[in-house]
Amino acid sequence: MTWNKDETMKKLFLTAAALALWAGAARAEIKVVTASSDLKYICERVGGAEVKVESLSSGDQDLHMVEPRPSMVFKLKKADLLLRVGLDLDMWVDSLINAARNPRLFYGAAGYVDASAGMALLEKPEGKVDASMGDIHIYGNPHYWLDPANAKTMAKNILAGLKRAAPEKCAEFDANYAAFIKETDEKLAGWQQRMAPLKGLKVVTYHSSWPYFAARFGLDVAGHVEPKPGIPPSASHLDGLVKKMKAENVKVILTESYYPRKGPDFLAGKTGAAVVTAAVSAGGTKDVGTYFDVFERVITELEKAAEKK
Repeated sequence: MTWNKDETMKKLFLTAAALALWAGAARAEIKVVTASSDLKYICERVGGAEVKVESLSSGDQDLHMVEPRPSMVFKLKKADLLLRVGLDLDMWVDSLINAARNPRLFYGAAGYVDASAGMALLEKPEGKVDASMGDIHIYGNPHYWLDPANAKTMAKNILAGLKRAAPEKCAEFDANYAAFIKETDEKLAGWQQRMAPLKGLKVVTYHSSWPYFAARFGLDVAGHVEPKPGIPPSASHLDGLVKKMKAENVKVILTESYYPRKGPDFLAGKTGAAVVTAAVSAGGTKDVGTYFDVFERVITELEKAAEKK
């Protein structure tokens, strides 16, 4: 028999390729699409090596204002799981779901996960709600992820979705979830200890993004740069806010990184207050890469501002 080197190498290559395809099929990743970078981070922690996660938004975007794009529809067409913030914050996701026509991601389907499920909500509007009130969220304030304790509820909802997508991986997901909860509790204890001296600190925030953070760490939100949610500040509103800040000795202005600085800088110039610019999501600034970094950074900056005060 004549040994044909080229033919043998070809067979070896084909065999190796077949084995690689088989191995890939055996460890098919769960394709997850999230509405926010924070949900992406938590999903990666709970899903581990079994998930491939893409976020439709970046951490430096205002989640109210994300513009749907055709590339997002393409991602949803292939997704096994969709994670959304919910509470009408990410309503732009609805049009993407409709355009993708992926039955796994329809409301109530196995691949649809609302991370707000079971969340204790703040600022639920009472009585009649209309456009004159600004961008009011009818179900309650949707910025719940800015209380790090709420990450545990978010992770629990994500865990349930992952188990529906891959029930054979439940043990692995449970172990990852337990590790994430343990780290969350440890970090939260440290942050609460650091924030204890700041309890009662009065702050003005740009948007009503911080009630959960304030409630967790004992801050007193004295007002907002926006006169109503989503409405840019007028000169008269800022003048009134200056008077209020002086009367109540408010020395910290907390503003999200994606909002303009003109209003906060004006207030700071008139009152001597320190402006703390904070990323509200993972990736919001260069030094905030993870969900936990959000809190590490803002707490550090609040500590500095309180020292100056």
